[in-house]
Amino acid sequence: MAKSRAELMVDQLRELQVSTADIEASAIVSVDGLIMASALPANVEEDRVSAMSAAMLSLGERIASELKRGILSEVYIKGKQGYVLLMSVGEDAVLTVLARKGAKLGLIFLDMGRVVEDMVALL
Repeated sequence: MAKSRAELMVDQLRELQVSTADIEASAIVSVDGLIMASALPANVEEDRVSAMSAAMLSLGERIASELKRGILSEVYIKGKQGYVLLMSVGEDAVLTVLARKGAKLGLIFLDMGRVVEDMVALL
């Protein structure tokens, strides 16, 4: 039986986490703030991640536009315990990644870019 679009997206997220040890969790969120696919730990609320991701993407896009920085590529948040990284998936979604403190961000952004290309094809 063929996998659904959501199952294919979850497979991509799990593969991202397996291939990049510094990634703790990931999700694909619609710009409306709805979870489309996730590989989040049980202690992380999907609804919170989705709402905050959509809000951050929207705010980042507005800031980039208002300050004439061009089209938003990614949003990066650093906290004491690690990072929250967001990258647009076309015009309709965002890839959200939670990464460990001390993560190699260049490699993570590179891997995220590859996943985004695959996700755009699925959307």
